[in-house]
Amino acid sequence: MKKIVALPIIAALALGVAACHKSDDSAANNADTSADLNAAANDAIADVNDATANATDNSAAALDNAASTDSNVANTTNAM
Repeated sequence: MKKIVALPIIAALALGVAACHKSDDSAANNADTSADLNAAANDAIADVNDATANATDNSAAALDNAASTDSNVANTTNAM
């Protein structure tokens, strides 16, 4: 019974000690993280710009289709 209680306590202490260990290359990790975040942000901006351009093109196409449909309806009505 004592071993069952001791093992979680030892594991908790080991995790606590491991969490307190400071790394010397934190500046390098921060630079890598910043570079990754900047690349991701740039990709996201490019995706939003592409989506906006596609939406604008699709809106223009929809307006063109609506205009041609309207003129076709007018031509059909005049023919009757």
